[in-house]
Amino acid sequence: MKATRWLAPVLVVLAIMAAGFGLVHFESEYLWKAQELNLFLPTALFLKQQMVASGWLLTWLGTWLTEFFYHPVVGVAWLCGLWLVLAALMVKAFRIPLRWATLTLIPLAMVLLSDVTLGYWVYYMKLRGYFFAFTLGLIVATGALWLYRLLPARWWLSSLFVVVSTAVLYPLVGFYGLLATLLMAIVTWREGGLSTLKRLIINLISLLCIIIVPLVCYRYVFHQTNIVNIYLTGLPLFRIVDQYPAYYVPYGVAVLWLIGSAALTGTKERFEHVKAALYFLAQAALLAGIGYAVVHFWYRDDNFHRELRMQQCLEQEDWEGILAEARTLSDEPTRAIVMMKNLALFRLGRQGDEMYHYRTGAKASATTIPLHMTQIVGRSIYYNYGQVNFCYRWCLEDGVEFGWRTEYLKYLTRCALVNGEYAVARKYLGLLKKTRYHRQWAADQERFLGDEKALREDKSYGPVFHMLIPEDQLQSDNALVEHFLMNKLAFVRTDDPLLQEAALLAAIWTKDIQNFWPQFFQYASLHPTAHIPKHYQEAAYLYGNLEHGVDISHMPFDKDVVDNFQQFMQLAQQCAGMSEEQMRPVFYPRFGKTFYYEYFLVRNQKLY
Repeated sequence: MKATRWLAPVLVVLAIMAAGFGLVHFESEYLWKAQELNLFLPTALFLKQQMVASGWLLTWLGTWLTEFFYHPVVGVAWLCGLWLVLAALMVKAFRIPLRWATLTLIPLAMVLLSDVTLGYWVYYMKLRGYFFAFTLGLIVATGALWLYRLLPARWWLSSLFVVVSTAVLYPLVGFYGLLATLLMAIVTWREGGLSTLKRLIINLISLLCIIIVPLVCYRYVFHQTNIVNIYLTGLPLFRIVDQYPAYYVPYGVAVLWLIGSAALTGTKERFEHVKAALYFLAQAALLAGIGYAVVHFWYRDDNFHRELRMQQCLEQEDWEGILAEARTLSDEPTRAIVMMKNLALFRLGRQGDEMYHYRTGAKASATTIPLHMTQIVGRSIYYNYGQVNFCYRWCLEDGVEFGWRTEYLKYLTRCALVNGEYAVARKYLGLLKKTRYHRQWAADQERFLGDEKALREDKSYGPVFHMLIPEDQLQSDNALVEHFLMNKLAFVRTDDPLLQEAALLAAIWTKDIQNFWPQFFQYASLHPTAHIPKHYQEAAYLYGNLEHGVDISHMPFDKDVVDNFQQFMQLAQQCAGMSEEQMRPVFYPRFGKTFYYEYFLVRNQKLY
């Protein structure tokens, strides 16, 4: 068995490397979003803001480390390095023989799953530094246990360490400090040189520390912690209206493993001389079980990841990149995907011809939590359609609710610049310039301070100025971004070609025939010599034939617009008696790229 001494450690290293590869390969856009929804400032004030609750060291270090996900490879390297440290500490603290070091992969797998099962919670997570907090907390807990076990076997020394450790670690790491104390109490029964009475004394002191220290800190140190949660600080709160206990499973399994390892410490040596065949079989079964669990529970949803990639393109104003994602859809898209696709087409001036050339739909997001588009992509949509006050409003509300994030500060800056509030913009830019990876973006924006002409001529800000509505009143959108925005734009009357086309598109979206005609004629008057885009012609031809309220006999419709309408109506007569659900697969291959299909067969799409 001497030849196998280093097999398990090598397997642990390889497993951690495989996890890192999986994170970089499959979750790069997810990790990028995590750092966009993060903010670390190297200032005394930021540190003081973290120190209002126990566990502040986790949030402070966690937000600092999350910054590195701006380059996913760098952030994952930090994460994997910390996992190696954690594995080594668990081997030391629980005195696990090197041949059985693969046992440490069980809690490591739970840490990995806590990050990759988050899904849409990434938008709603209130625990700052979430992606590193679990790892850092376990490192502190196992490190404290290791130090405890290095002490001489004297009950008074152990008792003193328990008291000091709890008093120091609870304010720093919250729950994990209490976990360390619990583990110390358990391993006391596995140490030699102590009588039963002395072990009971240490356990009683440990129990009193676990109960009293949080209460003392709540009363005299930390005044922004709910007393209900004082024993759980440093852990995430999976609650939006209702509780979602399933997301705590990785935490529960990891804690139970630590408790079990503490209770069984010293018994693993019995397996030192197990037969080679049985040893290799056990290693294979352990790795297979862990691998299956990770692969099975890893959150995989094409729409979720496609939304993230499209948001990354949106941040970079890579409109063709957004369309490339929409073009390769493998499933019915969410409305967030559809809205980003439409925005990209609109910015490229192709929405009137290509809007229905991409797969549409309103598939519910693959999550059990209640979602609103305002938290997903609402801020970006509002801003790019000129609703800067609504963008500003949601940045502020979400900042108060979920904590200030880099993404919020960027959009607050953009809105302030467009509104001409340069002093406000300078404040946000001052904060962003203190970050590691967004300081250059902030420095680039400073050239616009006080220069409205440069803003209006800029390729990024210019289109937003065209979309501004004179009657800009902040009102309730009920968190229904698409419904509110389209119904607001549909009734805008303007001579600005870009805004007016957005109004026409919104009128088409609402399927309001009476409002469509003024927008259509206004568009024609603003583009007297231009070819009318295909979907605008289809809407006009359809409405003209449905209500006959407008004479369309002299309008120059394209031949395929007329032919498609006639063939659509002929097929509709043949399918008389069929339900809409039955008609969709029949009509889609031939007419799915037309407004006719949209008008008759796309209804009651769920908005959020």
